[in-house]
Amino acid sequence: MERVLGTLAVMVSLLAAWSLAYWLTSKLYTAIEYSPHELARQLINSILGFLLFGCCIFLITRIGRFKRQQDKNLHPIIHALKMIAEGNFNIDLSYYDAQLRGRGEHPYFKIIDSIHEMADKLGQMEEMRQEFISNVSHEIQSPLTSINGFAYALRSDELTAEERDHYLQIIEEESIRLSKLSENLLKLTSLEADHLTLERKNYRLDRQLRRMILALEPQWAEKEIQMDISLGTLSITADEDLLDQIWMNLIHNSIKFTPAAGVIAVHAFQESDGTLVIKVKDTGIGMEQEDLMHIFERFYKADPSRNRNSGGSGLGLSIVKKIIDLHQGTIHVQSVLGKGTEITVAFDEASQNFQQTAQA
Repeated sequence: MERVLGTLAVMVSLLAAWSLAYWLTSKLYTAIEYSPHELARQLINSILGFLLFGCCIFLITRIGRFKRQQDKNLHPIIHALKMIAEGNFNIDLSYYDAQLRGRGEHPYFKIIDSIHEMADKLGQMEEMRQEFISNVSHEIQSPLTSINGFAYALRSDELTAEERDHYLQIIEEESIRLSKLSENLLKLTSLEADHLTLERKNYRLDRQLRRMILALEPQWAEKEIQMDISLGTLSITADEDLLDQIWMNLIHNSIKFTPAAGVIAVHAFQESDGTLVIKVKDTGIGMEQEDLMHIFERFYKADPSRNRNSGGSGLGLSIVKKIIDLHQGTIHVQSVLGKGTEITVAFDEASQNFQQTAQA
């Protein structure tokens, strides 16, 4: 009802403004003894009518009572926007709940809902930013502490040659760990950039997997891990360098968490519907089911002490997931604590068509 009355009020105001414009122009034409063309007369009346209507609205808003009411109604919104701009997303717009009760179609409600939604999303982003900074600081602080401590210990003249070599080795390992952390952070930032362009090409996926396995031979051979490899003749259209990162991370993780004399299976095949499937399965230590829900989160570690000892930063699987998403693929993880983990990566026919179309 209020909406209808408001519309009628605007229409009556416009009609009054146009009527006044018609009366004024008629008086003017009579005074100057001029009679313009009918089309010109209508255009002049319409423009003058809108100008009079605008002036009328402006004058009404300048009236103290209306201005105070307008400021009162807008003040909570303006205050909320200022709070958001200052980084405080706990805004309170309950003032409008009482003022606009039962008037759900009022334009203010749409504005308020939009502000609440914006504040919620910005709040979530701020929490993620703070958590990210905290995680990065923690990951950097640990190796820096070791480097600083052992560098200070090297000043001692009482160290034996063996102790000195041991300390230097630790410093070198922690420096490499810092370098990898920096490299992974830069890679994640690059992958999440909107302007990232994938350099897609068609190549043999089975040859790529075999090359990654051979590149990691020193690691799995040192632990006497048996490699069960079954690779069909497969071709894929993708960014080869980025997919290198996927297979390197997955196979390296399997080697890292598989005990000596364990087994790692790498199988790749094409299903009848054209889907390319790559499975990496190990007989490693596995994970709890609760941990599987978080393994693709940045810096997440199922066992922080275990990952710290093995040099992990919790970014590898985040990078893997991002690259697979960019290629329209899927990744699925199954794991049983103490028995091993199986990771399945799939690129279905739709994603292959998407890739080929994008390259063309």
